[in-house]
Amino acid sequence: MFTGIIETLGTITDIRREGSNIHFKLQAEFTLELQIDQSVSHNGVCLTVVELFPESREYVVTAIDETLQKTSLGEWSIGNVVNLERCLRAGDRMDGHVVQGHVDTTATCKSVTDEDGSWVFQFQLQHSHNGLIVEKGSISVNGVSLTVVTESADTFSVAIIPYTFEHTQFHQLSPGNRVNIEFDILGKYVQAMMKNRL
Repeated sequence: MFTGIIETLGTITDIRREGSNIHFKLQAEFTLELQIDQSVSHNGVCLTVVELFPESREYVVTAIDETLQKTSLGEWSIGNVVNLERCLRAGDRMDGHVVQGHVDTTATCKSVTDEDGSWVFQFQLQHSHNGLIVEKGSISVNGVSLTVVTESADTFSVAIIPYTFEHTQFHQLSPGNRVNIEFDILGKYVQAMMKNRL
């Protein structure tokens, strides 16, 4: 489980295909603190550390075909920068919201508006959100816990403060880029319970 508070940015240094899987090698500041089998969120996708290279501060994670089909990971290339967050430890503060690292869908950045002190990003979803996005509710965009500003049937917007803009991948996002979306787990459970009652 994660909180959507990004710890650091990682850089993709190698990509290797093996059958239907892709192995990504990344370089990150916290590599020396990682362990094999540890879960790390990569742009909102929970992936398991399978190899460590302490001398170069690099590690490897593997994405299976299902993950590649449901997320934007298949579009990654060497040199890309990725939002990283290690899993939540018991007793830590919940500064964001509950993020599982299980991407629901992807969205495309439609516009970026400079508001002279913040930035408003508008996204168009690949599929309708079916009521899972609410204004002032929580959403995870590329692993970042954010508050929804506006929403419609297939679009929503978020406002980004300068710190988040500079310390996450948001400063590199532009119209046309695809991002990973995870809806609030509380909303998903409520929706499932309502369907069962009906």
